Amino acid sequence: MPAKHRIFSVPVVDVYPYYIAKAKRKGRTKAEVDTIFCWLTGYTPKQLPKKMEQNFEDFFVKAPKLNPKRKLVTGLICGVRVEEIKDPLMRELRYLDKLVDELAKGKAMEKILRA
Repeated sequence: MPAKHRIFSVPVVDVYPYYIAKAKRKGRTKAEVDTIFCWLTGYTPKQLPKKMEQNFEDFFVKAPKLNPKRKLVTGLICGVRVEEIKDPLMRELRYLDKLVDELAKGKAMEKILRA
């Protein structure tokens, strides 16, 4: 079995500022990024700050309710098709990356959240 990718052991809170910065550079808000995090994982806005202290593996594995619509997230991220990523945990992480990318590209929240 291959070794786990090291990103899984990184606390979410260490990467979170980069998601915020990416969104803000394109005129989007921290609140919108938080909405994406909550939509994807089922954490409430109140739970989110505390849960971000976990590493990525625990953040996703212990998520209260991964959104079933996340499987509608498709396309390229880092040159790889999200829907073709074999490792389930890496796929969850790339869903998050892709959603924040869509936010930064100016997509409407309704479309990002697959409403």
